[in-house]
Amino acid sequence: MANIAANLKYLRRKKNLTQQQFADIMEVKRSLIGAYEEDRAEPKYELLKKIASFFDLSMDEMANEVINDRWKPKEKGDGSSVRILSITVDKDDRENIELVPVKASAGYLNGYADPEYISELPRFSLPMFNQGSYRAFELKGDSMLPLQPGTVIIGEFVEDWFNLKPGLTYIIVSKSEGVVYKRVAHKFKGDKGLKLLSDNKVYEPFWVETEDILEIWAAKAFISTDFPEVNSEPSLENLTSMMAEMQRNIANLKADK
Repeated sequence: MANIAANLKYLRRKKNLTQQQFADIMEVKRSLIGAYEEDRAEPKYELLKKIASFFDLSMDEMANEVINDRWKPKEKGDGSSVRILSITVDKDDRENIELVPVKASAGYLNGYADPEYISELPRFSLPMFNQGSYRAFELKGDSMLPLQPGTVIIGEFVEDWFNLKPGLTYIIVSKSEGVVYKRVAHKFKGDKGLKLLSDNKVYEPFWVETEDILEIWAAKAFISTDFPEVNSEPSLENLTSMMAEMQRNIANLKADK
């Protein structure tokens, strides 16, 4: 990431720090700082997070913005900044669909942007999802019935949160709520966040603040081992419909005589 190299060099010099002084602050070798600034190596997730925090920046800004004397930080909570997405690819350089099981959901909050963590997740591919970036999350709890716990939701990465559509379902990854699959109540509000709804009306709607949100994935499909049950007993509605159809048929027969 060339931006990290240039940004690190610019920001370090703005602080009037030598490479050795900055290396001491970051608790790494001076040669590593030189390698980062010359774009010969990239800092790992935890170190990048520490560097960005030192300069009062987000990791997105550190990695994707061109920071110089003309640069102005975006307003916090606008929901439209470019976001880092770690992915894996197959032998043909096509993106995989990584699976986040329930047991891995807590760790995902810390490792969602760490390439090493993402590379350790189970992964698969589906031919109908060959455009875009997708991730799969295992559903827990009964807040989204009739989808059962254990159902796997496949989501497409949402870069611009202002494109969220009210009434549709999304996987929301946030520091306060973890990984949840919910329905969005209305358009994203940069100053307030998102109001989320459960399909199971036993659960109350709730808000997730913008600064708490880490990732959003638009639900595109689900995989379940629970097949829908078919009621073999005719319902009152079906019996009424069948009776009405019989009456119409009898009336038509009489009219034809």
